[in-house]
Amino acid sequence: MGLTAPEAAAAPVFDALGDPNRLRIIDRLCADGPCSTSTLTQAIPATRQAATKHLTVLESAGLVHSEKRGRERIWTMRPESLTAAGDYLEALSRRWDQRIERLRTFVEDVSE
Repeated sequence: MGLTAPEAAAAPVFDALGDPNRLRIIDRLCADGPCSTSTLTQAIPATRQAATKHLTVLESAGLVHSEKRGRERIWTMRPESLTAAGDYLEALSRRWDQRIERLRTFVEDVSE
């Protein structure tokens, strides 16, 4: 069974956010705004090489964007991907609430 468009958009985001170091990087970018690779490396217990790999995963998922400034790479959050994933979770939550409501109605009807 293939993924729906919202699932296909959300899956890479959830995959990328499944690592604590990547979550720390996202948290740092949200708190401080655009940061260099060096600054983001300080946010996680990893080498610069490992941080760069994490940033590449985040970039592939559409969560961050980078641009070269001199000898440094500056990373910026791209909130649209988080928004799309949040919208997917919200839709899932609404469906779950509807199913719970149908179950509650069924149980009440049966017990009368």
